[in-house]
Amino acid sequence: STDFITTTYDPETVVSSIGSIAIGSIILTLALFIGLPGNCFIIWSILCKLRKRSVTSILILNLAVADGVVLMLTPFFITFLAMRGWVFGEVICKMVYYICCFSMYTSIMIIMLMGVDRYVAVAKPYVAQSIRKKKLVRKILFGIWFLSFLLALPPLFYRKVQKDEVEGMNMSICRNFHKSDGHKIFHYTFETVLSFIIPLIVITFSYSNIARRLKNTRFRRRVRMEKIIIIIMVAFALLWVPYHIVNILEVFACLAEEDLKNKLNDIAKSLRAAVTALAFVSSGINPLLYTFAGTGFIKTSGLGFIAKMFDGSASELSAKFSRSNKDLSRELSKIEPVELSETLNGVNQ
Repeated sequence: STDFITTTYDPETVVSSIGSIAIGSIILTLALFIGLPGNCFIIWSILCKLRKRSVTSILILNLAVADGVVLMLTPFFITFLAMRGWVFGEVICKMVYYICCFSMYTSIMIIMLMGVDRYVAVAKPYVAQSIRKKKLVRKILFGIWFLSFLLALPPLFYRKVQKDEVEGMNMSICRNFHKSDGHKIFHYTFETVLSFIIPLIVITFSYSNIARRLKNTRFRRRVRMEKIIIIIMVAFALLWVPYHIVNILEVFACLAEEDLKNKLNDIAKSLRAAVTALAFVSSGINPLLYTFAGTGFIKTSGLGFIAKMFDGSASELSAKFSRSNKDLSRELSKIEPVELSETLNGVNQ
C-alpha cells in the first residue's frame, strides 16, 4: 500500500526529522487545497456543463473521482505529521491506507485504459467505431473499480499501529508490518508489478504503435485530448518511478547478505518520504494539466472551458474520421465496378 510521507520510517526518524515533517506537511497541504478543488471542478464540468459525454470524458470523470478520493484523506496524514504520531487507532489506520491503495489502483488502470482506447481509435478506426461505446466503457470501468477493490486488500493485513517509546514519548505509528521477509517480498513485488510494470508496458506498447501509425499516415494532426492523455501518462511514469524503485530496493534487501541488506534498507528509508510525496502529487496534478492545455478556451468560455475543450476534441475527432471516410469514398468512386469488386475481395482475403 502507499506509504504516505514518513509512515515507514523508524519512530526516531519521524521525531527528529523536522525538515521532512515540514516539507511533507507543505506538499500535502498544497495537494489538498489545489488538487481536491481541481478534481471537483473537473467532475462538475463533465456532469453539469458537458452537453454530450464522450468515451474520453467518461474516463476523465472516473479518474478525477479516484484522485479526489485520495486527496480527501490528506487531513489524516497532515495530522499525523503535525502530531508526530498516529492518533486515529488501528481500524482507521487500515481503512485509510486501504482506500488510498484502492484509489491508486483505480487511477492507474484508468490511465492504462486511456492508452488502449487511443490505440484502438488510431490503429483500428473502423473497429473503434463499433466497440468504443459508452455502455461498454461503463461496464469496463465497473470492472476496474471492482478489481481495484480486491487488489487493495494487502493494507488490511500488513498495516498495523505500533507503539514505540522514543525520547521519553510513547508514540503510535501506522506503518507496514511484515511477519517475515517472504511477506515483504510478496507485498512490494505484488504492488510494483500490478500497479506499475504491467500498466507501463501496456501504455508504452499503445503509444509506440500510435506514434508509428501516425507517422505513416497523412492524418498526422493530433487531437487536443490525445496530447493531454499523453501528458497524463508521462506524469504518471515520472511521479511513480522513484516510489517503485524504493519498493524494489526493499525487495533486494530481503534477498541480500546482512551488510548489504542494512545498507539497502537505510537507503530505502532515507528516500521513502521524498518518493512517496512525489507519488501523492500525481493525484492532484491532472487538473493543472487540463488547465494548461485548455488556456485557449478560458478567455472565451470561462468556467466552462473544460466542457468546451472536450466538445472541441470530440468534434475534431469526428471531423477527422469524417474526412477519412470521404477520402476513401472519393477514391473508391474512381474505380470501375469490376475493379472495385476485385479490390474488395482482395481486402477481405
